[in-house]
Amino acid sequence: MNKGEFLTRFHLKQLAESSHNYQHHAPLKKAAVLIGLIENPDTGLQVLLTKRSSHLKHHPSQISFPGGKAELDDKSLVETALREAYEEIGLAPQAVTVIGQLPHYEVISGYQVTPIVGIIDHQQTYQQDENEVAEIFQAPLQHFLQRNNHHCFRVYRNGRYLNIHFYPYKHYNIWGATAAMLKDLIEHIK
Repeated sequence: MNKGEFLTRFHLKQLAESSHNYQHHAPLKKAAVLIGLIENPDTGLQVLLTKRSSHLKHHPSQISFPGGKAELDDKSLVETALREAYEEIGLAPQAVTVIGQLPHYEVISGYQVTPIVGIIDHQQTYQQDENEVAEIFQAPLQHFLQRNNHHCFRVYRNGRYLNIHFYPYKHYNIWGATAAMLKDLIEHIK
């Protein structure tokens, strides 16, 4: 899928209910992540992903989007996502064209996370903050569009069933909220 087709599909449909059904019962802190897409002339759109450092308190070694907790100085959650992407991987905010967002997600670590969707102007040179990010990589959007690459398991926790989403990709296991966000993005553009 190329950038033009993605933008047409993204803007034509209204957001549906999320496939992510986890709900936290304590007060939540706000956070935002950037679902960054980069057009590659040979392979189509690529999704920008990171592998979190193994020593982090929340979600160590998991595959995620760049992002994090909202700060008091942030004027919006878009600003949060762009600031965090700059801090974590050195992605300049002016290199991103924000095109929208997906529904909020409540995660087990006590955050309400808002995914901000943006097109990254062209291939960038990244500078990872090694304290937070162990690896930066890209995966083809086409991989997530193929239904057989998505797996969903139901688990019982705190008196209810929850959907846990997985997308294996190469040697990575993309799961949890990141996989649910990808699933919702794919459902939105189909």
